[in-house]
Amino acid sequence: MTGPNQKDLNSTGISGGELASRGLSRRSFLALGSAATATLAGCAGPQTTQQFMTDTRPVFREPANRGSGLSAVSSYYDSMYGPKLDEPFPLPAIPYQEIDPAFLRQEVADPTGERPGTLVVNTSQRFLYLVRENGRAMRYGVGIGREGFAWSGRAIVQWKQKWPKWTPPEDMIARQPELERYSAANGGMPPGLDNPLGARALYIFQNGEDTLYRLHGSPEYRSIGKAVSSGCVRLINQDICDLYDRVPTRTPILVV
Repeated sequence: MTGPNQKDLNSTGISGGELASRGLSRRSFLALGSAATATLAGCAGPQTTQQFMTDTRPVFREPANRGSGLSAVSSYYDSMYGPKLDEPFPLPAIPYQEIDPAFLRQEVADPTGERPGTLVVNTSQRFLYLVRENGRAMRYGVGIGREGFAWSGRAIVQWKQKWPKWTPPEDMIARQPELERYSAANGGMPPGLDNPLGARALYIFQNGEDTLYRLHGSPEYRSIGKAVSSGCVRLINQDICDLYDRVPTRTPILVV
């Protein structure tokens, strides 16, 4: 695998996981963060702070209600989730109408209380927040796998990679022998549209050590908002590209 660690754990399949409750208050959200423990069970140049904090790209401010059914057709989302043809592997358009609108990228009131510039992953709600100024946050829908629940706590984005290779861990290969061809010894799975890491990956370190926890893209847009069979935290490829450009290395992250 390309990068500092050869044991990247991410997704290869999808199960029919259930959506979790969204009923957490701000107080309970923060209480979860303070009680989190690090119990890992496997899984272009950085922007300046000024660039990060003064991003003036337009954001969608209309609230979306979870459980309201499929998304309506929107010229805004047509652009947001349209094809990205300027990539080494051009990304196809996402049929966002098939996704619960709550999980589409949007700016919301910040429920975390964290400092601007912080990433917060709420694994039970299936949301990732990028805290902004003035009590606002960019919210992304995510899919969570077994390894996505296995680690929690505070850390930093140590490293970022565009179109990374993927190397399944040994225990995954033991369960799925057909993945042996992508083992570390065989050089991993090359980048591409079918790669489980998708178009971008953010690598999370704590106290200088790789947690094996990743935020990454995924071609499986139907898994967003669900608990999937394995992997860390997956986003729609168009969303991980957006997040990658907004987040510099050394960005703090809280997983609850």
